[in-house]
Amino acid sequence: MEGRKVPEIRFEGFEGEWEEYKLGEIVEIVSRTNEQSNAPVMMITAQNGFINQSERYVYDNTGESLKKYILLRRDELAYNHGASKIRPYGSCFALNVEEARVPFVYHCFSVGKNVSEFISFVLNGRETEKQLKKMVSSGARMDGLLNISFEEFCSISLMIPTVVEQKRVARYFRNLDGMLTFYQYKLEKLKLLKRAMIEKMFPKNGEKVPEIRFEGFTDDWEQRKFSDFTWASGKRNKEDLDLEPYAITNEHGFIPQNKAHDEFGYMKDTDRKAYNIVTPNSFAYNPARINVGSIGYYEGIENVIVSSLYEVFQTADYVDDRFLWHWFKSGEFPKWIERLQEGSVRLYFYYDKLCECQMLMPSVAEQKKIAMSLDNLDHLITLHQDKIEKLHNFKKSMLEKMFI
Repeated sequence: MEGRKVPEIRFEGFEGEWEEYKLGEIVEIVSRTNEQSNAPVMMITAQNGFINQSERYVYDNTGESLKKYILLRRDELAYNHGASKIRPYGSCFALNVEEARVPFVYHCFSVGKNVSEFISFVLNGRETEKQLKKMVSSGARMDGLLNISFEEFCSISLMIPTVVEQKRVARYFRNLDGMLTFYQYKLEKLKLLKRAMIEKMFPKNGEKVPEIRFEGFTDDWEQRKFSDFTWASGKRNKEDLDLEPYAITNEHGFIPQNKAHDEFGYMKDTDRKAYNIVTPNSFAYNPARINVGSIGYYEGIENVIVSSLYEVFQTADYVDDRFLWHWFKSGEFPKWIERLQEGSVRLYFYYDKLCECQMLMPSVAEQKKIAMSLDNLDHLITLHQDKIEKLHNFKKSMLEKMFI
């Protein structure tokens, strides 16, 4: 390994060059098993490291193989040499609980006096990835795993500092991970709160009023048919107007088409005369993917175009579109989709089926109150998502600058 011998960013008080080692010089293989152990059965994911296997699989898929599982102890490491989108050459993590049983196909080891957290960061880093890439034969797999033996894995070169500096760096990233966990916890709480509020702010089956209501509203909600308050508003772009093409995604709704990559979204080579024009304040959805939330609301100020595969509609003046949006994201709309969608191999929910849906609706004033309350929760959720994304990006940047 050639190049610099110190990281770009370093804590004050640490000097001297980092030293190069072969992984095999600092590791000792862990191969212990214990059929009687009650330690949790865990696995490694590229995103979250060690998780209980039950979080990924709803059934026990270990069977007799559990007898061969490795009994791993705190601060020992395991390398999952399975490829993923996040880590195409496998993932390595240190165990942060007292004991766990892990799949015997993992490469398990200890690192002596070195700091296991620090070593895991190095082994998940870019320099290690470059070395692992060279080891993997093109397309070669072994039972779904990359064909990297433990002996090959131990041939990796890595640069490490003194144990004292390792501890300082590991503590820094542990604190960063703590912040990420905190904001992710708050985000999940907000999502649960919103889900609960939607359930309580819309009437349950057989009821005419919701469980929670704003002061001053007492009238029963009225049953409305979608055929009464919506109409198909998409018009073919016959004049080939130079309008920006958009697509609908499950997560973000309307986005510029060049940022979408799903099979119904990114259609850059299609004749734009075949697209539909979408005016501001319109809903649009993918009839083949509405069951997974592929619906959007366009709030822009200029007309845009979308694939003719999408259904486009608008609503009457007595409907607040934000209120309707939250209803679409509630538990009621998916029930209508499941009941009315049609097809054989692929199920579809076209606009004529949407027109058969019904919903309870209050006055416009109450609709606006409900929509504003749920929009405020959405705003808080977005703020937390942005914070988490920024922290992830910051951590990624620091990992690149604080390691060699």
